[in-house]
Order: sequence, then structure tokens, then C-alpha cells
Amino acid sequence: MTYTVETGTLDRLTQVVGVFDENLSTITRELGIVSRIEGTEIVFEGDAEGVRIGAEVVESLLATIAAGESIDKTRLFYCIELAREGHAQDIEGIMHDVVAITARGKPVKCKTVGQKTYVDAVKRNTVTFGVGPAGTGKTYLAVCLAVAAYKSKEVEKIILTRPAVEAGEKLGFLPGDLQTKVDPYLRPLYDALQEMFGPEAYQKLMEKGVIEVAPLAYMRGRTLSEAFVILDEAQNATREQMKMFLTRLGEGSKMVITGDLTQTDLPEGKTSGLRHAVRILDGVEDIAVVKLSEKDVVRHPLVSRIVRAYERDENKRKKGEK
Repeated sequence: MTYTVETGTLDRLTQVVGVFDENLSTITRELGIVSRIEGTEIVFEGDAEGVRIGAEVVESLLATIAAGESIDKTRLFYCIELAREGHAQDIEGIMHDVVAITARGKPVKCKTVGQKTYVDAVKRNTVTFGVGPAGTGKTYLAVCLAVAAYKSKEVEKIILTRPAVEAGEKLGFLPGDLQTKVDPYLRPLYDALQEMFGPEAYQKLMEKGVIEVAPLAYMRGRTLSEAFVILDEAQNATREQMKMFLTRLGEGSKMVITGDLTQTDLPEGKTSGLRHAVRILDGVEDIAVVKLSEKDVVRHPLVSRIVRAYERDENKRKKGEK
């Protein structure tokens, strides 16, 4: 079968096929088809299914370019994956919504269907759980949404918290005051906030108390009102800590709880509060549970393969135990 896709201009053709036709080579290699370029057209030849998918991938890439986004390896492989599943058209819906604008004026957009589902859930619900592997953008998107909510005056402050459980260390054994002790645990959140506000504005907001950073244990006894509250690395919270945190919710607040259930650092015998909360709260009104997967990993394509390899190994181990 032969199928031709018109890219419209040489500039768009160049962006689609990539440097030295690397993108086009990847598409044909992955799908087992051949291709050639005729003017501003890309012609695919091979079995009907492969040619159909190849054409849909190119259409997805053209939609990406039209939305002002660049094409990298991660996005290319994701477009191929979507087309294989028959959801190539979903890429257009992802591209147009802007989650937030960085301090440098760069728009932040979702890159996967899962991320779009996650962002929409946070906007619609008071409490949202974002569960998934590393690299899916759970934390970064939560911070972007928090900043957008503050800038639009939906909330008066942003509160960031995280259980202080990391490779067996406890805060009390680290040198310095509370801020110094918490800093290493919350570095990803700091980096995202500085990107969104800019270093100077971020520092001023910290000094004013508009941005508050504290370990999870310091949430006890408080009522968190008119705030966007993010609990990161929630898989390391115990059941008791999770209940304590969720019951801090006050008027006008939103909570986003993120975590990866495959990377729990709790001592043996301790149940993850995130695992427990997701199980008992899924389906409760105004609470959303969004499960991201390796398909939503937006780092290097190799990260997706690493995640899949660990998941396969974990499944084998569980079967062996049974």
C-alpha cells in the first residue's frame, strides 16, 4: 500500500523529518515500512497497517508544529505509541491548553493524554491524587497549577510539603535549622517555583510567607485555608500521616497529592498512606485519582523503558511470592 502526506511547506517538512531525516527514519524503522520525500510530500509504502500508522504519526507531528511545539525524541515516540493504539487524534487536544506561563514567558503545556487528564482533574476537584512513575510531570504540573491559581487570585498562598523519609535518613540527623534540613527533600519543588516566578519574585514570596515549605509532620494541628497545598512523594507518608494531612483541608483550598507507589522508602511493615488513600477514596465526590503510566514519561525515551523493565521485574517477583 502507498499513502502520501502533504506537509504544506518545506519548513514544516524539515521539522517533521528531522535533522538528516532522523525522525522519518525512526518512524519507518519502528513500523517496518519505507518512505521517500517528493517536494513537500512524504510518501509511505508497505503493509496497510504500518502505512496508516506512519501517516497518522506525521499528521500528529504537523499538529504539534502548528501548536508551536518542537519535536524531540520523546514526543516522536509518544506520537507513534498513540497512533498504534488508534488515538493519534488525541495529540491535538493536548497541544492547545496552556497550564501556566513561566517567568520567561514560555507556555507550559501537557505533553501526554495522561497529563491532560491529570491537569483537568486538578482544575475540577478539590483533592487530586496523581500517582505514577518518575518523569511523568506529576510534581512539576502541580506546581504550575498552584502558581496559576495564585496569580489568578484563586488562592492566597502555596504550601509545599513532603514526608521526611529518604533512604533511611531523618531530619533530626541533618545539620542546620528547619529550612536547611528540609531543602534537600524539596529541591524539585523549589526549582519548579523559581522557573515559574523567577528567582527574585520567588525569594520575596518566600519571605512574605506566601510560599511555605515544611515537612509533613509540621502540618499537624493546622487548618489550611485559601491555599494550594501540594504533598509530594506521598508514597512515603504513613496511613496516619495521610489522614492527618487530608483532614487539614480548609475553606477555599485545593490539595494535590503526588507519588510513585513503586518507590516507597517506608520501613518494612509500614503501609504506604498513599496506597491506602487511593484505595479507599477513589470514587468519593470531589476527589480525583489519576494514574499515570510509563506512557506519560516525558524525560528521555529510555526512562520509559527503564520503568517498564522494573514493572516487569516487580510483577515476576509478586508471582514468585504467590
